[in-house]
Amino acid sequence: MALLQFRAPVNYEDHQSAFEGFLEQFKSAPAASITHALGGMTIDEDDLSDEYDFMDEDDEEQNTRRRSRAQAQEPKLKYLELLQRVSDRYEEEITIDLDDVEEWDRQLDENETPMKLVESIETNAKHYLDILSKAVDKVMPPPTRELNYKDDVLDVLMSQRTARNAALTRAADETTDPTDEPELFPAELTRRYTLNFKPRTRSREPLKALAVRQVRGEHLGHLITVRGITTRVSDVKPTVEVNAYTCDRCGCEIFQPVGSKTFGPLVECPSQDCKTNQTKGQLHHSTRASKFQPFQEVKIQEMAEQVPVGHIPRMLTILCHGALVRRINPGDVVDVAGIFLPTPYTGFKAIRAGLLTDTYLEAQHVIQHKKAYEDMSTDSKISRRIEQYQSSGHLYEYLAKSIAPEIYGHLDVKKALLLLLVGGATKVMGDGMRIRGDINICLMGDPGVAKSQLLKYITKVAPRGVYTTGRGSSGVGLTAAVMKDPVTDEMILEGGALVLADNGICCIDEFDKMDDSDRTAIHEVMEQQTISISKAGISTTLNARTSILAAANPLYGRYNPRISPVENINLPAALLSRFDVLFLILDTPTRDTDSLLAQHVNYVHMNNKHPDTEGVVFTPTEVRHYIAKARTFSPTVPTAVSEYIVKAYVKMREQQSRDEKNKKQFAHTSPRTLLGIVRLSQALARLRFSETVVQDDVDEALRLIEASKESLYQDQDGYRKDMSPSSRIYNMVRALAEAGQCRPADADDDDEDSLGMELSMKKVEDRVIAKGFTKDQWQTAVMEYTNLDIWQTAGNGTRLIFIVSEAAHMARDAELEMT
Repeated sequence: MALLQFRAPVNYEDHQSAFEGFLEQFKSAPAASITHALGGMTIDEDDLSDEYDFMDEDDEEQNTRRRSRAQAQEPKLKYLELLQRVSDRYEEEITIDLDDVEEWDRQLDENETPMKLVESIETNAKHYLDILSKAVDKVMPPPTRELNYKDDVLDVLMSQRTARNAALTRAADETTDPTDEPELFPAELTRRYTLNFKPRTRSREPLKALAVRQVRGEHLGHLITVRGITTRVSDVKPTVEVNAYTCDRCGCEIFQPVGSKTFGPLVECPSQDCKTNQTKGQLHHSTRASKFQPFQEVKIQEMAEQVPVGHIPRMLTILCHGALVRRINPGDVVDVAGIFLPTPYTGFKAIRAGLLTDTYLEAQHVIQHKKAYEDMSTDSKISRRIEQYQSSGHLYEYLAKSIAPEIYGHLDVKKALLLLLVGGATKVMGDGMRIRGDINICLMGDPGVAKSQLLKYITKVAPRGVYTTGRGSSGVGLTAAVMKDPVTDEMILEGGALVLADNGICCIDEFDKMDDSDRTAIHEVMEQQTISISKAGISTTLNARTSILAAANPLYGRYNPRISPVENINLPAALLSRFDVLFLILDTPTRDTDSLLAQHVNYVHMNNKHPDTEGVVFTPTEVRHYIAKARTFSPTVPTAVSEYIVKAYVKMREQQSRDEKNKKQFAHTSPRTLLGIVRLSQALARLRFSETVVQDDVDEALRLIEASKESLYQDQDGYRKDMSPSSRIYNMVRALAEAGQCRPADADDDDEDSLGMELSMKKVEDRVIAKGFTKDQWQTAVMEYTNLDIWQTAGNGTRLIFIVSEAAHMARDAELEMT
């Protein structure tokens, strides 16, 4: 019984001829596309266009420029020019934009010849790849660039094959025998390009990317877009596209196009000579005459917000060919447009699977959601908005407030997180020694101070951000695991969270809940920024150039003021010294702060947005673009600033020895602390778009390190400190003096008795006002403590000098004698 024949719903030959017309005649308007790319800004907005160029004294030259400018604004043959570049061996990828095909469809409808080309492509994409490839082969213009010795051997072979095909076709046209068909090379051998589709972006209904679990059987053969996070990327390997054989009897060259993942190699020669002579010639595989293309297998997983309650994320296999390999890295959030196809199991899997088949997505177009900083294209609209506020001098404050604006307060913590996103400059010495530039920060605090929310926000802003928790991560899960590759069955390394966050940020929550054995895996990453592996016969070193942002609770959940800070923190000194900044955030009840916090939280819950603040709040995209521009700078430390850093470091070591005696040691000050100050200073210089670190950058870095300990000294000796503005200003000025900051430029550095006791009035006033105090409060505090003989002003009000009594001198001398 004969099967019923299914008539094709469309005439493929008509569609191929329509595509040929599309490739030859479609025109794009470059002026409109440029205006769209510039955010609606036209070139002639100012008065500096060529129309009014009075610098051109030569009329002929001016007319030539006008003509060239007019030609540039004329519509161009978009695809015909692209094909010419492919023919001249400048391009290897042809991307057919379905928006352009849709516009061509509308033109055909106006001419009363409807084709529905876009719908046909989206529902039968695999077949239309072949149809469009044939149309491209037919329309391809001859090359205008001759072959030379610089060209690849493959280009020479392809040109020779194309010339031979053309000669055989001409010879066949001249013969009168219709049965004598020319033996041409397969079309795949003469193609020097890969053809891909780009899905529609301008349509009546917004095209939303599908989750992995939303891909159904009805999508088989269709062009669909799937969103997910990349979990595994295989190596790039060659896959055969056309297999070539040589017959040992007749000497014919046999070609076998391969269009699927599996194929059966030819054994007997199918040429006419062997059939006529009845000699079954053996075929020998010829690798040099075959054609291979790059191949890469990618696994994507559903996003966390796409997974329903009680389910686990699903995975989908994506196959990338040709120009699409190496476009996706592990940890990337991508939208992949591709053709959804089935593939049967092979080998032992087929026996075990029975009638089941696997499915995969053949990639056609990849959209990265969060590009790396160096891959970001500058958006003129965002650049103009940032430059608008840069001249105000408050951009550092605005950017800090733009980090998690829904969270109340923690301004110094947000400033430190902003510097973590910017980072310092990584140094590589001549002998290969590497000094990291990435900044590591630990947030240690009471429950309910929004540590986890800050971590979540940083992973959202950073181009590569990985979020994990202490209990949910093992040492292997953070570094690397050995597993068997499902494609090649080889033992391979699969990177953990720290490897996935390479050139990004790894946020680890519940840091104190980790086992000690797992926590030691982070030590090498935090300083050397590598992971050394020696297991299962694999000995290697993986890169983990990542910043660590950790959040932890004190020993007993909440901070206990009755025991020392070191006992509260309960982390090993080797790990603490690797953090550049360790913030201790305590939840202390104060009437004013609690009232403002409650109002802020209620406003966010009622209005689903943060309250309006002074200044401006930038979006995460704008913050990311600003950081991308800031990271292009590599600031250096001049000699004068270097000496200032040295003196500040010596003062910090002295302060540590005093804290150890008072049992208030917060963290050990080591040479790593000095490097941390340099990194923070470089990050601040980057924020100013400067190539040089200045003294104000160092002062702000030291202030942030001091601010990290502020919560520790709010309660002292069991009674409440005076929290009036004057007292808070005095405590702040006293801390600046002890740290050796805000000193006058011409101060005597050799006089140890006056070191840190003589301050510049202007610098101190700027610091106090930057902390949120008013000028009246500052002047009131100066007068109050002048009347108490604590300090006095000198130099016409330009200097602030602390008055040191004779008893204080004697106590200090006794302390030095004891040490």
